[in-house]
Amino acid sequence: MSPTSQPRIGLLAIRVSSDKQGLDGDSPEAQREQGEAYAKAHNIVVTETIILLESASHEVQPMQKVIDVCKDKSKGFQVVLIKSIDRFTRGGGDYYSPLKRQLTRLGIALEDMYGVIGKQQISTLEHTGFKYYWSEFNPTQKSEYLEAERAKDEMRDIMSRMIGAEIRYTQLGYWMRRPHYGFRSVKIDTKNGKRTILKPDKNEAKFIIRLFEMRAAHVYTNQQIADELNSMGFRSRVTIVRDKYDRTKIKRQIGGRKMTAKMIDQYTSKLVYCGIIKEKWTHDKPVKAQFDGLVSVDLFNEANRGRVFVEVDSHDSITIKHKAVPDHLKNKQIYNPDYPYKQVVACPKCGKTLSGSATRGKLGKRYPAYHCSRDGHYFRVPKPEFDETIEDFVRAIAIKPEYIDDVIAAIAELWRERQTKQTDANRQRLEHRESLQSQIKATVDRMRVVTSETALKYLEEDIVSVEKELVELDEEIARQPNLQAEFDQVLQYAKYILEHLSELLLDLCNPLRKAAFFGAIFNKLPTYDEINFGTHKNSPPPEVNELFQIRTEYISLYGDSTGNRTRVAGMRTRCPNR
Repeated sequence: MSPTSQPRIGLLAIRVSSDKQGLDGDSPEAQREQGEAYAKAHNIVVTETIILLESASHEVQPMQKVIDVCKDKSKGFQVVLIKSIDRFTRGGGDYYSPLKRQLTRLGIALEDMYGVIGKQQISTLEHTGFKYYWSEFNPTQKSEYLEAERAKDEMRDIMSRMIGAEIRYTQLGYWMRRPHYGFRSVKIDTKNGKRTILKPDKNEAKFIIRLFEMRAAHVYTNQQIADELNSMGFRSRVTIVRDKYDRTKIKRQIGGRKMTAKMIDQYTSKLVYCGIIKEKWTHDKPVKAQFDGLVSVDLFNEANRGRVFVEVDSHDSITIKHKAVPDHLKNKQIYNPDYPYKQVVACPKCGKTLSGSATRGKLGKRYPAYHCSRDGHYFRVPKPEFDETIEDFVRAIAIKPEYIDDVIAAIAELWRERQTKQTDANRQRLEHRESLQSQIKATVDRMRVVTSETALKYLEEDIVSVEKELVELDEEIARQPNLQAEFDQVLQYAKYILEHLSELLLDLCNPLRKAAFFGAIFNKLPTYDEINFGTHKNSPPPEVNELFQIRTEYISLYGDSTGNRTRVAGMRTRCPNR
């Protein structure tokens, strides 16, 4: 370097290939130290440094950001300093040449710390005093292009080894991606070396398990499930969004949302929750994971009944069946509280489940009904008449006396299980409450040191929001019943209900739960004619569970001794159960 040479204004461009390398390692700092030392030795004054945490193998090159900055002529850059060509791009010569050409047009030199990029420009017509665009060239251009291609080849080798191994291990049932909500990644020693599997996350798994349990009951709407999980403290996982080019800069945080009815379907459909991996790297074929799911396959199937069914044989061969939903039914509810019995009573013509809807009359009045029109037949019963038939049948059902004590014992066991679950849920609610109180306290502490009025305004809004959530949580906690205190009372009430079964099946407020209890009476789906004592057909009575019996004295009021179940005129008004 000549002592009389003028210093050049430079921009130091630093790039690392991944967030992990840039955030956990020392690569950016090492490049900065090396660049500052090089600049000092070569009379370059670095006025700006740009750090890029992104792979240079993509079509959109991260160094384009550097070139865009250089277009600001007020900054006066004369040179862009890089560590090496593979830090500039890994896209090969086809990407290197256009990027460098953009800098050349701006009158800015590209310089690397290893001296591969030459600074000398030679003109083949210099002796004539003329020059053309084709007569000037850089003698190191070929070596630069070869270095760019070498960087591309190296990238290809690295990515092939890494991605190829990840594909193979995914097909073997290990986990190579970010863990889903409810799981955490854990490395364990296996016969395939140290590999990653998923383990339940103690703070998140409880919400997923509760979601599947409530969904499998088929008596809760998605919104009711979402409300229950939110009261237990569910919040979606918080993710940091970084700048596209400078990955050290945090732009915002996303997540931390409450559960919604739409999210219920999204979580329920994820096969990984029952220990099955199905994705692009498995060619969309299901693979048994090398770790247990959060729920069993049976619980997964029950929660996804009507949409997805998973079958695992003794050889761990997995079959997944999807039930296609017609477009005109996608926005309809399978379990509709307005027509709760359509999934538990079948059409007498075809034996398939009924549909429920309301037609509009000429005067605009709606007429709700259960109906079926498959295979060319048409069956329709007005909803009031259908509900009356259900009520008539329920009043004829009783539990066999010899089973009452066994049922009471089963109820007691289920009640104890419910106690345990509620105790866990209440503990989670209290933990969530403590978390909210700590959040308010931390925000108040921050307000004591903040002087900006805008910042104070946002902090106050945060406190108001958290306090509102705290009030809602306290109301939810207050609504929780004391199951321990009610245990003896429940057993007494259960015995009474078993002797007066109709009160259980008819007096419930939740129509879906009422229909679910009604469906539990039967061994197979009954048709409408089978439960209709007033039918004109000689259809046999439905096949009920062995716990129950149809009281013959009640049926006799609606038929004769020959078995004709046509309702006898005038007898209904004298029925003692009406």
